[in-house]
Amino acid sequence: MTKPLPKQVWLLGGVSFFADVSSEMIYPLLPMFIVAVLGATATDMGWIEGIAQGTVAIMAAWAGMRSDRFRRRMPWVRFGYILPVVGRALLVVASSWPFVLLGRTVDRLGKGFRSSPRDALIADVTPVEIRGRAYGLDRAMDTAGAFVGVIASAILLWWLAGSPNGKATPGATIDPHPFRVVFAIAAAMGLGAVALTFLIREPAQPKEAAPAADAPTRVALPRAYWQTLAILLVFAIANSSDTFILLRAANVGLSPWAVVTAYAMYNLVYTLASYPAGALSDRIGRWTLVGIGWAVYAIAYVGFAVATPTLIWPLFAFYGLFTALTDGVGKALIADHAPAQHRGRALGIFYLTTGGATIASSVLAGLVWDHYGAAATFWLGGIAAAVALIVLVIVRPKRS
Repeated sequence: MTKPLPKQVWLLGGVSFFADVSSEMIYPLLPMFIVAVLGATATDMGWIEGIAQGTVAIMAAWAGMRSDRFRRRMPWVRFGYILPVVGRALLVVASSWPFVLLGRTVDRLGKGFRSSPRDALIADVTPVEIRGRAYGLDRAMDTAGAFVGVIASAILLWWLAGSPNGKATPGATIDPHPFRVVFAIAAAMGLGAVALTFLIREPAQPKEAAPAADAPTRVALPRAYWQTLAILLVFAIANSSDTFILLRAANVGLSPWAVVTAYAMYNLVYTLASYPAGALSDRIGRWTLVGIGWAVYAIAYVGFAVATPTLIWPLFAFYGLFTALTDGVGKALIADHAPAQHRGRALGIFYLTTGGATIASSVLAGLVWDHYGAAATFWLGGIAAAVALIVLVIVRPKRS
């Protein structure tokens, strides 16, 4: 008989649902708001997203280690859902791209506070044989919220602006009022996630998991952990911010409303496939799912390089399959190879290193876009992902 998932996993999934309703009402609009409303360049957008991801990376590493040290996860998780409400409120009044950078940084600071402790808490309460399913459920709930948020954003945009036309390219102009109204509603929606965190209780910690008062704060993580991290990092170098696929959709001619709707398709596929992918990784091994996901990414990015307005729609759906196959499964891989008392630290290092790679990848993607065109950005990403897949095939990690 299949073991039931713990109550904490379901509650954290609920928190993720409401948080992503708030987050994803904003996210698909940001590239158009930054470039078409505020007049920034793709390079500026690359810096905004790169710095935002870097903030997540640094704070996730620190928060993960501190949650290990004090054996408390929920204070970090709760504060991590409060800060994004503040960051999204700042976007409402943003009049230039540096102000968007501030808002995004505060938002992502919250994600950094909560990510490692939350993911460690999921691992703390689930045995390894159902861990993939637990992370799959969390990703499914998270992305279900994203789907609802994107649909809500599309409906609001249609109601407020009547499906405005305009491409997210330098020099284009779009009325900022509908964007600001959506941002304000999204910030208010984030309070639901904060409220739900107060229902979650810390699990009882076994004596062997709690470090003694005089124990050293640093214990070497096992070799298998570092090998796993190294392989995941190779792909992270290829994986730039998803804002570029949103900007690409606008670049080929989709209106803001249509961009948001295409992104909803991505989230729908991600939602539907995340839980089955996590459960399947428990049965056939996590690396198999990760390898398939990387292949999907490479194919999708080549598709974005040659995209037409018609092709964009199935590409967004196909790209959702990549995220479903790799996001939760990758976290489960890291948790599998980390000692229980150092999971926060292990996941924090994972976020730190992959986040650092995303900074470089996003800035490079923006520079390539501005100097060589949109297609070159996606050709570069597709080729880099194919190289990462080849490395994975050659190394052939043990089934895990």
